[in-house]
Amino acid sequence: MYDMETVWCWVSDHVGFRGTIKNSPSDFVVTEIDMCGRLVNDVDCVRDTCTIDSSQLQPQPQPQPRPTPSKRPKKRERSPANDSERAGVGESTVIPSDASLNTDPELSESSINSPSVEVKGRSLEMLLGCSIAESLEQFASSAKGGSLAMEGKEEATLLLVTFQEKGQRASVHKAVRQRYPFLKTVTSSAEIRVRLDPQYSELRQLVSEGEADGLFRFLDSRDTSSKFSFQPDGNKEHRKAVHHFVSRYFGKLLETKSFSGQGDGSRPDAVITVRFRDKINGSRKRAAHEYQGPSTPYTAFTLHKVNMETLDAVASLASQLGVLPSDFSYAGIKDKKADTSQTMVVKNVTIDKLKAKQSSIQNKDLKIYNLRTTTQHLRVGQLKGNHFSIIVRNVSKHLKDDPEASLAERVFGAIENVKERGFVNYYGPQRFGLGLNVQADQIGLALLKQNLVKALHLFFTPEEGNDPVNKAKRHFINTEDAKATLALMPEYKTRERLVLRALNRYGNSQEGCTRAWLSLPHYMRILYVHSYCSKIWNEAATFRLKTYDMHVVEGDLVTCDKPEQDLLSRNNQVHVVTAKDVESGNYSINQVVLPMPGNSIQYPSNKLTSWYQEALVRDGLQGCRFRIPALQLNVPGCYRPLLALPRRLECRWWESEEVLCTKEEAGFAVGEPDQPLKTGDALSLSFSLNPSNYATVCLREIMKCHV
Repeated sequence: MYDMETVWCWVSDHVGFRGTIKNSPSDFVVTEIDMCGRLVNDVDCVRDTCTIDSSQLQPQPQPQPRPTPSKRPKKRERSPANDSERAGVGESTVIPSDASLNTDPELSESSINSPSVEVKGRSLEMLLGCSIAESLEQFASSAKGGSLAMEGKEEATLLLVTFQEKGQRASVHKAVRQRYPFLKTVTSSAEIRVRLDPQYSELRQLVSEGEADGLFRFLDSRDTSSKFSFQPDGNKEHRKAVHHFVSRYFGKLLETKSFSGQGDGSRPDAVITVRFRDKINGSRKRAAHEYQGPSTPYTAFTLHKVNMETLDAVASLASQLGVLPSDFSYAGIKDKKADTSQTMVVKNVTIDKLKAKQSSIQNKDLKIYNLRTTTQHLRVGQLKGNHFSIIVRNVSKHLKDDPEASLAERVFGAIENVKERGFVNYYGPQRFGLGLNVQADQIGLALLKQNLVKALHLFFTPEEGNDPVNKAKRHFINTEDAKATLALMPEYKTRERLVLRALNRYGNSQEGCTRAWLSLPHYMRILYVHSYCSKIWNEAATFRLKTYDMHVVEGDLVTCDKPEQDLLSRNNQVHVVTAKDVESGNYSINQVVLPMPGNSIQYPSNKLTSWYQEALVRDGLQGCRFRIPALQLNVPGCYRPLLALPRRLECRWWESEEVLCTKEEAGFAVGEPDQPLKTGDALSLSFSLNPSNYATVCLREIMKCHV
């Protein structure tokens, strides 16, 4: 078990003081600072959306306007069919059609399900000629009617045409699949053949002909702004089979989700909705798809939550808006027991729809405002920092402090020291979780070892107590019955329920555990791995300070950027300190950075090199590439400043009668919790920190005790 207290180092030597924090969420107020340096709870944010400026999301040295397809006719040669032909595809290979060539930008969901869709006016008769089109019609009728199967001709194919021009072949592929979704088009050299699609036949064993036709037309359209829905279904096992079919054959392209519908009460109906994943293009050569059809709507807003986890807030919003939790993006996760405000962006929800739902979403713990339209999602870390307003109650001197010392001198002396010298930039305890039996870094280590089953058991390891959550976890560990555990798990435990649903659908095998981890958003999966890497960083920071103190030494890594810069991720952003640098005093301790383990970083060229190696060997990660392909996780690593400085650190002393009293037991005692606190004085602290800096770590340095 990782104990932060065993690795802690201080920057300053002041005495500090003690008190209680988080007596109520209003005692710990966190407000995100956007990329323009503004507090996101400012209502004026609605007039300026620079927080979600696409140039800040993905900097482009020389941005170019997106060309329209009409100006780039050669894009036709970049279809999937043509890519396959260049690779020497044989007759049995499926050639997906190219939606960028033929999809009508105004094609609606209902028109996708219509059998009359043609390719921009170019019918099969025009493309193939009447004779071949009639032969195709007869072949399709036989295939659909089952006569081919009865004659033992499941693999029968029909030669359509031979086209040397790639654009013509792509048009034929598209036209055939739109009219006959149950046929598969294949190519060999310049010949195009068709045969019965076995995947369509398999789906027809599960759903109606209309539903099967609709799904395959939807798949072929590549219209990312539309959705496809199966008919309401009250049979859970049948829905499970449909989910499994789509995932098995089209999992990299499509995602499915069941939404509750109307039923008879005992067996409520649910509707399976299918849509394209965020990135459907496997190659840059197919990026022309992005320029077609209506653009995906993105709406930004400010989320204000009280005493609620960010993921729970997202799950609540997703349920009320009828979208997936993965449609939401945000710059970071905020504290649970706090009053927090942050920017969020939701995909596939227009600003009008969000406004219509705004009043029904509001409650005492959740509110959205500052609605505005934007063009892209948010990225993790896309913020300037966070502003904190914290009240420390029951402030008093440490028990072993000089009885003659003034409490006010202790408080203000500590504030001035941290203002000037900062604090060690440790990751705070919330990075690792509050569990006593299992913490997030242990799960991350199991994931890095690619032991997904063990990681899942750690995920469900219960703590002491018989509350509903621990009862449910204990039941799963004892029985591995995902379905029964899901019934026991409280609704608000979003992560656990996502994993249990996947286990119920796919089983507890290695593949089932992989699916279960993939059911969590990418940000949540990577968080466990980052938790382990954060533990290594904390230990490295302590080793660095105990070995070299506050001196810059040869072999240190430093950054030449401003100290307030966020985490650094590229090797060319750091410099290895030389003996000449040390002699001339070119760098200060505030410029020293330490690497987070990963596959794209370099380590310091001093005693820290062997320390990192020994730490990874100790944990069984010698030779680890910091990639988990099964979970689509890559850990490049980054560089984190050794020290952090709070900005605009201010304090105000409140006498006891000025502060509204709250129940002491609701807070966390800081200092010697087993001793009675004799004063009712409170201290109000206000300061801002860079992204990924922890207010609780700053408080520890100020108060000289663990919070």
